[in-house]
Amino acid sequence: MLALFDSAWIIPILVLLFGVTIFIHELGHYLTARWLGLVVEVFSIGFGPSIWEKKIKGIRYKIGCIPFGGYVALPQLDPSGMSHIQGSDDEAEAGKESRPPLPSIAPWRKIIVSAAGAIGNTLLAILIAWLVFWIGIPAGPSERSSVVGFVAPESAAYVEDLRIGDEVVAVNGTPVKSWRDVRLEVALNQTVTLSVRRLGVEGTREIILETGEGIVGEASLEGVSGCNLCQVLQVTAGMSAESAGVQADDVITEFDGVPVWSRGHLSELVGQRQGRTVPMKVQRETDEGRQELELTVTPAFDVENNKARIGIVFNTMAVEHDTIVRPRPMEQLRGHASAIVRVLRALVTPRQAKAASQAVGGPVAIMISYWAIVKTSIMLAVWFTGFLNVNLAILNLLPIPVLDGGHIVFSLWELIFRKPVSPKFVNALVNVFAVLLIGVMILLSVRDLDRFTSLGSKVRKLLPAKVEEPQMNTDERE
Repeated sequence: MLALFDSAWIIPILVLLFGVTIFIHELGHYLTARWLGLVVEVFSIGFGPSIWEKKIKGIRYKIGCIPFGGYVALPQLDPSGMSHIQGSDDEAEAGKESRPPLPSIAPWRKIIVSAAGAIGNTLLAILIAWLVFWIGIPAGPSERSSVVGFVAPESAAYVEDLRIGDEVVAVNGTPVKSWRDVRLEVALNQTVTLSVRRLGVEGTREIILETGEGIVGEASLEGVSGCNLCQVLQVTAGMSAESAGVQADDVITEFDGVPVWSRGHLSELVGQRQGRTVPMKVQRETDEGRQELELTVTPAFDVENNKARIGIVFNTMAVEHDTIVRPRPMEQLRGHASAIVRVLRALVTPRQAKAASQAVGGPVAIMISYWAIVKTSIMLAVWFTGFLNVNLAILNLLPIPVLDGGHIVFSLWELIFRKPVSPKFVNALVNVFAVLLIGVMILLSVRDLDRFTSLGSKVRKLLPAKVEEPQMNTDERE
């Protein structure tokens, strides 16, 4: 987590991108409520007690101390005001008690106001999709292809004859175009059937594999990864790479005459050539343009890391900035929507529910992902913002009382049966689900902290019984 603060410029960008997503959602509710004549009490970015607020023409505009969300308080739509999470105060409660009864609002107006937040996020996602299409985003090999970049020799996939360079064309019958697609399909299943094509061999064949637990708890193919760039982040002093003249930002493309498909592949090649002096090709950006250099290195056993190394640290967030892709707007929106729909469907499918629940991240995971993406590319962060807006729109329309979809259901009931649902029942249901939602967010945040930081291991050391921890392959050195 300390790495989150190593670049101060990232923080305002995170606040801006995430804040725009929340602001547009709440602005949709606010504008339609004003247009259709509903009383607006509060417009808030964030929950809980305010760190800033101002009252203008009877409406309190505020910024809450809990930044993950926001709300527009509409007493005719939500009589309780969801006070448990909105952070009501004495002034607000006194105002409610002193005001006269508010006029009732037609159900169709309530439905429009409830849906307006999701509509706002959808419109923003469409704008972002066009922006990404016009400007483009940098991409690595795994975003452009579904080719296997590494297969561990001891893995079940290797036993089933999956090899580096094989192309995965479908997972469980669903076509895939990138390794991101492969990861998504695998993350939702405990058993997967890969349709694989091998270079130079006609037709495809199927490989059935059991999934294991990935580095953040999601279902994954153990010992298998897609292609990625072997870009050098830094060179270790006193080791072979330094002597050979390897520099930061060099991209290793070939090792001892073998094309390098991924970081894992390079590690395997280095381990097989311990003690031997071998040629290595790297690409380097210079003032004259990109150059390909052939250097000579000698892998040596590193006692501290218990493996052969040449002495480099990988840049695990590397992308090819001169390789710009421009996905079509509808392709982006369809991909964003299908990703969240597949997760939701998996959560209610008995065979997939366990794997899907492990793949879900909370607010902490979102912010860590945002940080890593912003550091890699601003345009990638803009693309990710579009993804979040589509997700937020779909999730908020779920028929759950605390969400916009719940209010739509209540309004549809009133429209069909010509009488509103009991306000006391609505208040009780909304606040119960609000508490449940907060509980889920806390649990997900704790799990995210456990997965992404050393917090979990430190807590487990305090437990009386030893708990076996899953080993995560996070070594970025070679």
